[in-house]
Amino acid sequence: MIRARLPADSDRLSATFAALSDPTRRAILARLSRGETSVTELAAPFDLSLPAISKHLAVLERTGLIERRRDARWRPCKLKPEPLKDAAGWIEQYRQFWEQSFDRLEAYLEEIQTEPSHARKKKPSA
Repeated sequence: MIRARLPADSDRLSATFAALSDPTRRAILARLSRGETSVTELAAPFDLSLPAISKHLAVLERTGLIERRRDARWRPCKLKPEPLKDAAGWIEQYRQFWEQSFDRLEAYLEEIQTEPSHARKKKPSA
């Protein structure tokens, strides 16, 4: 089996968003946010085979979103939040941008609402 190398830092964000694009993987992460659990327990709510769940877990593990280990017969999985923190930081920049844009729009709307109505009317063209 050929293992893909981990993406460079600039590509890690892309890999994180790609992993998060699947609803099954998001549900797995949501379950792991409550604590470490086994692969069998993770698979229980899904109408998927264990091999299919294992493929989802492999994607999450490659992107650094989860960690799997072996403890005798138990294979616990655990959430690793660092990539989520990076994604949230990237999204935060855009949230700030939109909030500032809406603040400017609000100020402009307040400005034009307080202008006398005759100042807002266009002069007739000649």
